[in-house]
Amino acid sequence: MAKKKKQEKRNYAPTISNRKARYEFKFVDTFEAGIVLSGTEIKSIRLGKANIAESYCYFRGDELFIKDMHINPYEFGSINNLDPTRDRKLLLSRKELDKLRAKSEEKGLTIIVTKLYFNKRNICKLQIALAQGKKLYDKREDIKSRDIKRVIDRELRL
Repeated sequence: MAKKKKQEKRNYAPTISNRKARYEFKFVDTFEAGIVLSGTEIKSIRLGKANIAESYCYFRGDELFIKDMHINPYEFGSINNLDPTRDRKLLLSRKELDKLRAKSEEKGLTIIVTKLYFNKRNICKLQIALAQGKKLYDKREDIKSRDIKRVIDRELRL
């Protein structure tokens, strides 16, 4: 008899991305980090009630924290709901933290959040990037190249 294939459990949790970050910054390096959350915060993220648009990362001692990440309070939660904009600790290996600290101390580099998602094991992860701010003329070049690419793709489809 043939063995039945195992059905994979589908992940319906949303991916929350920071679309403005790619426009404002040039990414030098990206990392995947875990995040310390409470139970009601996880439930709110699964409902898509989080905002990472204005968030950034900073070092406090030897640990990396995220600031200004807004997670709406869980509507069915009680006193377990925490402050929506509190600082949250990020989980990275010591080697990655040392690399980030060394590079972020260079002039013009910052650590920003690009994506909040759930991985295959249903664990909440953050994609963070070491980024350098773009100048106005860089942004214009990006818009121009995107428009040219769109026109070329449109012509090729016809």
